[in-house]
Amino acid sequence: MGSLVPSSRVEQRRVGGCGMGVIAIPEEIAQLRESLESFVEREVGAAEESIADELRRTGTVDHDTFVAAQRELRKKSVAAGFYAMHMPEDVGGAGLGSLGMAIAHEVIAASGYALAERGSVIAGVEGPTHMLLDLNDEQRVRYLEPLMRAEREACFALSEPEAGSDATNIHTKARRDGDGWVIDGRKHFITHGQYADVIQLFATTDAEKGAAGGITFFMVDKDTPGVSVTSIQHTIGSDLPAELTFEGARVGDEQVVGEVGFGFRSAMRWINKGRIDIGGSAIGKATWLTDRMRDYARERTAFGRPIGNFQFVQQHVVDSFVELRMARNLVYECADAVDRGEDPRQAAAMAKLAATEMVGRVADRAIQVFGGNGIMSELGVERVYRDVRAMRVYEGTSEILRETIAKTLGLT
Repeated sequence: MGSLVPSSRVEQRRVGGCGMGVIAIPEEIAQLRESLESFVEREVGAAEESIADELRRTGTVDHDTFVAAQRELRKKSVAAGFYAMHMPEDVGGAGLGSLGMAIAHEVIAASGYALAERGSVIAGVEGPTHMLLDLNDEQRVRYLEPLMRAEREACFALSEPEAGSDATNIHTKARRDGDGWVIDGRKHFITHGQYADVIQLFATTDAEKGAAGGITFFMVDKDTPGVSVTSIQHTIGSDLPAELTFEGARVGDEQVVGEVGFGFRSAMRWINKGRIDIGGSAIGKATWLTDRMRDYARERTAFGRPIGNFQFVQQHVVDSFVELRMARNLVYECADAVDRGEDPRQAAAMAKLAATEMVGRVADRAIQVFGGNGIMSELGVERVYRDVRAMRVYEGTSEILRETIAKTLGLT
């Protein structure tokens, strides 16, 4: 791909932060990187051809068409062993740790293919997550195993109109009723909500206790009476989240995950892992942008010479290259720290904060280097520009991440 991703060899990296020193990229992860690059080029590249003309013309693609193409890719990824490789071996995964997953997400995003991400190759919200390790044996058969095989799809329903960054302030309620629970409330910004077969739902079961014993995790089948998709929400990027409404939706005790009242811990386990994955994706997107910027600066001429000869253009490219290198080191190091058992809160927040802020700056510089061509849909830069802006919002805004890091430093 001609990318700035490090070569596929065991590497020693000396970087700062997260209390780490030298990081070795194990040979098995280097080999995985090569295999994943090959899969993405072969399978995703071929699938992208079916939507390439529409992407070039409009910068987007019909969402139902996009999702259908993703589903076909998931089947191929399951067969190749990539889709659920982040899950433990005892549930059918490969037990790949945070460092391996960060690199995998980086490789996928660095391809620049629109179809490469959002659960096409590696499971996202629609597939198996570490939250589901809290399922009991019967629940694993009913929910986890089909998700591992990409036979069913899920969504993660935590956010609400009045509970975004303050995720513990949810108002969706689940009340005891006989031998089950009745759920009422509304969730929004739910990625894949309109397509999911099962909803990973978080509801208040004791308002006074909040996250400390008052939020419960439920697996709610989408076809449950009282569950409906009430709105599709259009965003700046390619995501089309949904609003889900629950009106007297009844579920049984067998759909409670883990201990009643302590579901928020499951959510945070997934969110912390997801933040590192997002950091890896941001690194990959910045790689693609920086590669394109560099190549364009070499090829595009103005005033009789390549624009890369001009200092202001050089500054955009060089600053992006340097920031990318720094952020990559930090993401790798933070992922490695989590694999070594360190508190994931600080590491995950640092990785996402640094990488998503960085890729936003790189995307903006890329638009400047490409000039008028940068804001045209044909070259794909503006599409990536739109997508990376959202990365500083979902799974924890930059402001919330800074607050989290401040807490780990004993400042609040």
